[in-house]
Amino acid sequence: MNKNSLLDRLAEREIFSVSQLNNRAKKMLEKHFSTVWVEGEISNFSSPNSGHWYFTLKDNGAQIRCAMFKKNNQTVKFKADQGVKVVARAQLSLYEARGDYQLIIEHLEQAGIGELQKAFEALKEKLQNEGLFSPEAKKNLPMNPAHIGIVTSPTGAAIKDILAVLKRRQPNMRITLYPVSVQGEKATAEIVQAIRFANRIAGRFQTPLQALIIGRGGGSLEDLWCFNEEAVARAIVESALPIISAVGHEIDFTISDFVADQRAPTPSAAAELISTDQSEQLLQLTGYQQHLRKTIRLGVQSRQQQLNYLQKRLRDPRKQLQNYAQRIDDIEGQLIKAMRAKISHSRNLSTLGHSRLLQFNPSILLHQYRQRLHQLGEQLPKNIQLTIQQKHQQLSKQGELLHSLSPLAVLGRGYSITQKDKNNIVSNANDVNCGDSITTRLLHGELTSTVTSIKKP
Repeated sequence: MNKNSLLDRLAEREIFSVSQLNNRAKKMLEKHFSTVWVEGEISNFSSPNSGHWYFTLKDNGAQIRCAMFKKNNQTVKFKADQGVKVVARAQLSLYEARGDYQLIIEHLEQAGIGELQKAFEALKEKLQNEGLFSPEAKKNLPMNPAHIGIVTSPTGAAIKDILAVLKRRQPNMRITLYPVSVQGEKATAEIVQAIRFANRIAGRFQTPLQALIIGRGGGSLEDLWCFNEEAVARAIVESALPIISAVGHEIDFTISDFVADQRAPTPSAAAELISTDQSEQLLQLTGYQQHLRKTIRLGVQSRQQQLNYLQKRLRDPRKQLQNYAQRIDDIEGQLIKAMRAKISHSRNLSTLGHSRLLQFNPSILLHQYRQRLHQLGEQLPKNIQLTIQQKHQQLSKQGELLHSLSPLAVLGRGYSITQKDKNNIVSNANDVNCGDSITTRLLHGELTSTVTSIKKP
């Protein structure tokens, strides 16, 4: 090798400083690995006063240093700590000062949560396409219920919060607890069984069960997963009792929230929804009292006006007696005058006239007229009272007739109304098919059943 060729090769070499090399490597890594997803286990976790997180992701064969700055780690909903398995979305980079190959993490979630989220979205779409989230599928909550059921853990914070609110707002409400697991392998089956059992015995209590609250306190997606199971969702939909879903905190949403008749952001809020504040009840009773007083006052005024009208139409019996007395006096005067003329005209007829006068004595007639007037005066108030009673009887009969035509009276005689859904009444066996769910409306409550056979006309 000659000297000139060696000098030429030395002149062609590109020599980097350490800083330049690290900078060039950083740019190449960030250019070719702009965004990557990495799964591993956290170790060497630290969080200095700056609020940034620094840790190592490792698996059985390797490890890599990671940094997650404060603005990104504030959105993490679980506790990142030693040994937690995670999935990270990150940018591959290099820390130039130390030459450390590292990940700059933008998003962090627990391992397995991604698959759970996919399963959640798939079930949500399926049930929504079936119409189970529509407002028409929801049942109304009872007004001021006297007895409710609670499906939750007997030792969790949810039952304590619900009982505290109900004790404050409506202490006389009867509460039946259906204890279940609210996370873990047994939770789904226990919740489904509790909902169905509560529906089955709802009418056996002295005070029938009127609604259910199901739920628990907050937690991770994995902790709340039993409330995202299809079996729980369908048990809620099939329930004849209205159901309030109270799972987690305000930011937590589960499939149960979407299919329930009402969603409450927290267990305490569910207790607020189903109960009535005593102060509100007092105001309501005061309103009823005022309305009743006003109704009675108006009724009395109406009856007084009717009485005044009837009094104006009636002639005063005293004036009638005075008129009759005056008329009798006139007649008596005329008779006396006639008698005198008769006597003076013909003495021969005096005996005959006298006998006739005895026969038609004005005093006797006057006495008879007065007796008749007295009878009429006594009978008139009785006739008025009789007329009023007859009018009351007619009004009562009209009310009974109106009640007999009421649909509730028909239900009370043992008849019922069958519906395929809330808007379609079944009047023909051809309107349903085997397997359809039908609702039978009775005077007290409803029955939900499934068609197993059809006898068509």
